[in-house]
Amino acid sequence: MTDLAEPDSTLVRPSLTELFLAFAHIAVSGFGGALPWARRMIVERKRWMTAEEFNEDFALSQFLPGPNVVNFSVVFGARIAGAPGAAVAFLGLMGPPMVIVTIIAVLYAHYGDLEVLSRILSGVGAAAAGLIIAMTIKMAKPLFTQIGWPAAIAILAFIGVGLVRWPLLPVLAVLAPAAFVLAWLFPAGSVKR
Repeated sequence: MTDLAEPDSTLVRPSLTELFLAFAHIAVSGFGGALPWARRMIVERKRWMTAEEFNEDFALSQFLPGPNVVNFSVVFGARIAGAPGAAVAFLGLMGPPMVIVTIIAVLYAHYGDLEVLSRILSGVGAAAAGLIIAMTIKMAKPLFTQIGWPAAIAILAFIGVGLVRWPLLPVLAVLAPAAFVLAWLFPAGSVKR
């Protein structure tokens, strides 16, 4: 785990304008889900976070109420520039889609019965599913670079929710405290690769 008091020298700290523009770009690129685009922009292109930091902030965002990527924008923006950073990232993420969806709603009200539109929407849905699968694989790689308790927790969660089909909340109620205890006893930095 990266110590936030000593940032990685290869990471860059964006200005508020860069933060707004990056999240606006993520928003208009992310048809069907902005999370893959957020990770690509923040970790791979801009190098504002490491993959591990992204996963940690995204995990926190999943525990907060509301859409994960919106929560992530607020958490990330606050990390960069406090309340102004959180507001700017949120506005960048939500502003452009609001305008686009309003325009599309007006057009759909007039042309929604066209057969070609139904086919286009089916194709966009399939592409979005592919992006989510690719992003999940990229996010899982740092977790599985070390064989140990983090990988075991992830596998148990997948088995419980994905295969056995237990409800998410009971699985989290068991695995989250176990993960906290294991993280306390065996910090990620002390695990040998």
